[in-house]
Amino acid sequence: MGVDTENRPASPSPARQRSGARWRLVTVALLALAVALILIGQFLRLPGLDVFGTDVKDRSGPAVLKSVQDLSRYEGAAGTYQVVVDLEHDARFLPDAIRGTRTLYVASGSVGAYVDLGGLGDDAVTVDADRTGATLRLPHARLAAAALDPERSYAVSKQRGLLDRLGDLFSDNPAGEQAVNVLAARRIGDAARESDLTSRAERNTTAMLEGLLRGLGFERVTVAYG
Repeated sequence: MGVDTENRPASPSPARQRSGARWRLVTVALLALAVALILIGQFLRLPGLDVFGTDVKDRSGPAVLKSVQDLSRYEGAAGTYQVVVDLEHDARFLPDAIRGTRTLYVASGSVGAYVDLGGLGDDAVTVDADRTGATLRLPHARLAAAALDPERSYAVSKQRGLLDRLGDLFSDNPAGEQAVNVLAARRIGDAARESDLTSRAERNTTAMLEGLLRGLGFERVTVAYG
């Protein structure tokens, strides 16, 4: 009885098998390298490796009015300040490369100085009998809260440890940005207190009141703060 070998497929040679396995390994390695480069570009924000790009969409809701407050004060001066905030968070017993953050932030903001005119009593204004002189007793000027300018404030650098970078992949950390903004506002407020902003506000308020009362016919105008 003869053996039929006409329809039996020829087995591939060992050299061809090794060549096919080699190409499969090369293909898998190239795919793995491409995925690794994409992830590195997304993770480190490297230019040229962010192949997906960024599409910005504003999904913010409308502003909600929380309160209304009537103001009875005269803002006599305002100062604009710029500070550099260097905020660092370290982990105990771990090097910075493993755990820790350091943010270098340039903050710009303004602080207003005002004289409160809403709480003046009846004895705050004294007029002479001939109505040619007036004396005003006002409280000292005060500083308003610092207001940051988001268009002129920016982060210069932000260094994060490996564990912090891995954590950012799964969750955001808005409290970290808030801490930088709070510290920046505090530094700007300190700079305003160290300047002569309140003194300038009192001088400008005095000049405004003197011009106003002289326009009403008063020849002598005295403004005292205390």
